[in-house]
Amino acid sequence: MALFPTLTTITGMSLVLAAHLQAVEMREAISQYGVTWTFDKAYPTGQFITGDFWVVGPVRVISVTPKPGPVDADAMVSKKNHFGDTVLKPDTRMRNGSMVVVTFSGNHAYDSRMQGNYDETFASVFPLSLEVERSLISTVSNDLPGGQNLAHPLMWQSEKKVATALKSAAVLTCLAQEPPADAFRPASVGTIKTLYRESQIHWDRLNTVIPPSPPPWAELERYFERPWIDHMASWTIQSIGPCDNNPVYGREFSRLTGLAALALNTAATKEEKRKTLIGLIQYGIDVQGVIAHGANWMADGGHYSGRKLPLFFAGMMLGVEDMTKPAPEIRFQEDMDTYYAKTWFGAPVSFQMTTHHGPQRAYEDIPPAQWTEFDKRSESYRICCNGRAWIATALTMRLMDGGMKAWKHDAFFDYCDRWMAPEDEYATARATFPRSKDEGTAFDEFVTQMWKAHRAETQAQPLSGFSRRWVWTMEGDTAKAPGSWLDNVRLADYPK
Repeated sequence: MALFPTLTTITGMSLVLAAHLQAVEMREAISQYGVTWTFDKAYPTGQFITGDFWVVGPVRVISVTPKPGPVDADAMVSKKNHFGDTVLKPDTRMRNGSMVVVTFSGNHAYDSRMQGNYDETFASVFPLSLEVERSLISTVSNDLPGGQNLAHPLMWQSEKKVATALKSAAVLTCLAQEPPADAFRPASVGTIKTLYRESQIHWDRLNTVIPPSPPPWAELERYFERPWIDHMASWTIQSIGPCDNNPVYGREFSRLTGLAALALNTAATKEEKRKTLIGLIQYGIDVQGVIAHGANWMADGGHYSGRKLPLFFAGMMLGVEDMTKPAPEIRFQEDMDTYYAKTWFGAPVSFQMTTHHGPQRAYEDIPPAQWTEFDKRSESYRICCNGRAWIATALTMRLMDGGMKAWKHDAFFDYCDRWMAPEDEYATARATFPRSKDEGTAFDEFVTQMWKAHRAETQAQPLSGFSRRWVWTMEGDTAKAPGSWLDNVRLADYPK
């Protein structure tokens, strides 16, 4: 029996209710997260365990509101960021755009103000015949850029309001038949609509360590309540990502996925963990979908952290080996930016800002007195945006049996150990260029305290014995594309 037998339009609901909305409904319209899709007739519809909607099709979508298309005027004023880049520009061609993303291009047709990778040829036009095994992503634009991102409690005061063109997004998935009642939403990108199920989850793969304080479950549930729209592999996502759905910068992608995964490895009940676990696995499924259709995350300043953990976490929890064995050419920022080599002060593992306004050279082997301006920028990004954001990821993989072996990039774990060392054993060698005062802590106090409480007990888990280093072609002191992975073994005298 239908839960609401007379209801033809359902508004967006949280994961609190999603588990109870598995009954099939004949609906002529569906509303969620500010988006309404209207069909030519009633179709069988329902919700995945994430709360996202499915429809049995093919289906004719007559219209979507708010209506996509041009606006009469644009009062926005272009502003340059501190690097001199102008991302959002006045443009009246498109607001509230929709897309059916069948292959990866990195481009979008959601809002023409975000011009760096806007391509109107990708825009869905209504009425739209939505085929089976397709997902319709529809968005709501901000009236004026500057909405408060959902991750604002974690962000610096100057970043709490970000210039982003989109406010929210919703995903409608068209299937050939009703999915299982416990199905996750298949990936929002591409034509491979694999249905994973909650009954697949290996709960025993989560650790149950005692947390120093209770995890913030309500906040974590909200962070992963809505679909994360992450199919635009360009740094400009920070100005197009829907601010009510997901973070828009890699630092927060890494912090939020790491916080969630780490909290899920503490002693709590299944009921306390369930919604956060479902949301994090769902994002991992979406990452897998983007990769399967051509995506890659080239390390770039602080933009692309946080994609590998949810992919691997989902694979481990669902028992899907393909998720933990992406093709060797797939690049993740955490791996591209860490490698084994002696630093100028003697540490046996190094950081590099692989890309930022083009390829960048390795710099930690060079004394600071010889650093270029970009070398200094690399050091600033090491401190502001990367190491401190990675700690929860490293500890999570240490706490989950086989996590470090599956990760297959040992330098990442050793670099995080270097960052979190309570004392600087290289202080004398550093002389007048001291260790950053931020080292020894993660961005989030919960993570710092979890590291202090539980890092030592993970010592027995073995490394994978595998690590690589990304190396650019060099012309003098200048790094040039193309680049490649080279084998990069742990130094023989690496401290035990």
